[in-house]
Parts: sequence; C-alpha cells; structure tokens
Amino acid sequence: MTSNSYKRPESVLVLIYTQHGEVLMLRRRQPEDFWQSVTGSLEWDETPAQAARRELLEETGLSAEPVDCQITNRFPILPAWRARYAPDVSHNVEHVFKVGFSERPEIRLDPGEHLEFRWLNLQAAAELATSYTNRAAILALT
Repeated sequence: MTSNSYKRPESVLVLIYTQHGEVLMLRRRQPEDFWQSVTGSLEWDETPAQAARRELLEETGLSAEPVDCQITNRFPILPAWRARYAPDVSHNVEHVFKVGFSERPEIRLDPGEHLEFRWLNLQAAAELATSYTNRAAILALT
C-alpha cells in the first residue's frame, strides 16, 4: 500500500459559535454518544485551512472562512481508528479553527456522519465534548 492508501494523520477541529456565546456540538453516528465540534482529516493534497473550509461545508452545510486559532494538538490515535493509518503512525496532529456568526445559522447535517446537533453555552459544550482537545478549545474560545 502507498502512503495515500492510508488516512493522513493530520486533522482540523472547527469550533462554530455565535456572538451570544453558544457553541455548536454534533453527535457522531459512530461511536455511539460521541459529541464533537466539526472535525476531519486533511486530504493528502490540502492545507489545514482548506480542510477546515471543506469539513465545515460537508458536516454542517455552512460556507464560511474559519479563523486559524494558532493552536495545534498532538494526541495518540484511538485503537478504534488505528487501522485507518499507516502501521508506523501512532499520533495525530490537530489544527484548531473557529468561525463565528451573529445568530445561529441553519445547520444541514451529513446524516451519514452525524445524528443530531445542539447549541450550548461554553461550559455545557465543553462538558459534552468527548475529546479533551475539543473541550480545551471550547474553553479557550474568545
């Protein structure tokens, strides 16, 4: 297998929020009860900013220009997803972005990926986030 047969171990996390301090949270189809912001792996030929725009559109139907938060996380890939990556890959690098709206925009979920969404205040969104990097990014949101 070539390196392009595997997922790239680099991803984006895109926080969507309103000026009223609400954060959008999405519940994944799999694993069950996994709540997150918009996330996704970079394609082999794209930049983090390109991936952030693509994932935002794919997962929510929103077309916007996410702002790079200048936060990069490195974490171990969970066993449930290890087979998607090359055998020598154990960690993922995540780039954090955010996009703000004055009011709640209309959300169109990809039903193949997410089952529902919720708008929550910062604290409630952070508590619901399954990933510790997602939780930290929400709490750092300004």
